[in-house]
Amino acid sequence: MSKQILVLGAAGRLGVSASEAFRDAGWTVKGLVRPGRKPQVARGVEPIEAVTRDEAVQAGRGCDVVLNAFNPHITLWQKNALSLAYGAIAAAEGNGATLLFPGSVWNYGRNMPPLLDETTPMHPTTRKGAMRVEIEQRIREASDRGMRTIVLRAGDFYGGGLGSWFDLVICKELSRQRLTYPGPPDVVHAWAYLPDYAATLVRLAERRAGFAPFEVFGFPGHAFTGAELIATIEAITEQKFNVRPMGWWMLKTFGQLMALGRELSELEYLWRVPHRISGEKLKATLGSIPDTPLPRAVTKALAELGHRR
Repeated sequence: MSKQILVLGAAGRLGVSASEAFRDAGWTVKGLVRPGRKPQVARGVEPIEAVTRDEAVQAGRGCDVVLNAFNPHITLWQKNALSLAYGAIAAAEGNGATLLFPGSVWNYGRNMPPLLDETTPMHPTTRKGAMRVEIEQRIREASDRGMRTIVLRAGDFYGGGLGSWFDLVICKELSRQRLTYPGPPDVVHAWAYLPDYAATLVRLAERRAGFAPFEVFGFPGHAFTGAELIATIEAITEQKFNVRPMGWWMLKTFGQLMALGRELSELEYLWRVPHRISGEKLKATLGSIPDTPLPRAVTKALAELGHRR
């Protein structure tokens, strides 16, 4: 095995973090990006500009692994996610490579149980959740044809850059001593510290030869309540914050006139339905799971927002 990987969407948050993790583990990393985004890939990554599916297949020549790190903006997710997934399948299948795919909890819907594992039935209750299920079905069909796949399912990313609920909503007004929390403070929510997630992708990729053609793992990450997160932030910053609820009612009324409001409204249930991801299968496979302690992870995430002790 040549230890070469093609990262699709290498200029995005997951793409950059994963590129750095594979690079630091001794892999040769190619990063596929849209035209004009070459400067945004991680240091030491070979940037490749591409638009078409054929160009993605060509970019993957010689690669053992293809990571689908494409992440369209939430307002374009419904339009672009499936076609991008087809491009990732083509790049992996066309080169005999293993496809790494970041799974989501959207698949389970608002009736999901408190603990999710690899056997939990998927009953999506949103458009985006249904599309997530369809994407995984298309990937499984490709695996039935001979492509190898590893799905690593996780909750909301935080840390490792900007662009998550953590920085765009919860800590958006940190400098004004305000926090905005999207749900009741006593509900457990599944999170994934992105550098830990990226490190886990590397370890799975290096063990891929021993897996079934289509393998799914749950990434436990950090599961905590809003109250626990707020207490952690206040302990790290040594400040007390004015904590406000998110104005979902506004998104559901006036926000329906805007694409962003409509798309975000679909996700409200994730903050009201308690859920966490079991990591038993992953731990049994790897022996240990990359797990930055919560205070350290939140400290690093806050530092990315400009907070210093």
